[in-house]
Amino acid sequence: MFKPDAFGSTFFFVDMDYAEKMEGAYFEIARELCFWKESKVNWLSVHVEFNGGMNNIAGSFNNAWLGGLTYSGHSADFSKTWSLSAMYKLIPGTVDGVGKKQEHNFQITGVWGISFAKGWCTFSGFADFWREVRSWQDTDFIFLTEPQFWVNLNKIEGMKDVNLSLGGEVEVSTNFVNKGWYVRPAIGAKWTF
Repeated sequence: MFKPDAFGSTFFFVDMDYAEKMEGAYFEIARELCFWKESKVNWLSVHVEFNGGMNNIAGSFNNAWLGGLTYSGHSADFSKTWSLSAMYKLIPGTVDGVGKKQEHNFQITGVWGISFAKGWCTFSGFADFWREVRSWQDTDFIFLTEPQFWVNLNKIEGMKDVNLSLGGEVEVSTNFVNKGWYVRPAIGAKWTF
């Protein structure tokens, strides 16, 4: 869900991964706080966020608190949106392979959304790059992107009030849950509030 308001916006999602049974779940909630505007289409805001989840792989989803700044913008008709966030990332209890605390990290996030074909289709997604020490990995850096494509069913005659979209995403990551690069496609349904 993404919901703008007079003081910024709220965003959250839940991902659940299934094979023969549910293997993991991940939750994220973020709030942009903006009490000023630089222009009608671009603005700077304070960003606060919490990430967490569970997975069968120990330590693959550590709870994290993030805070920083976001620079956002959009086209005049809101058919194109974007944001770039630079954040401090606190991952409580994180230690390296020799027992030294490594709780203090960073994250850079880019988000985009493009509506086209007269609103029938949406291309959206995000890309994250962050530092997080994990004793089972050879690197402290993680990259994750999830480009998404949606067909918006509210464009069908008689379904104007049905805010359902069908489509999916392709998760591309390195060192996110497993060591190395992975590509994981998924189909999905999305309700726009």
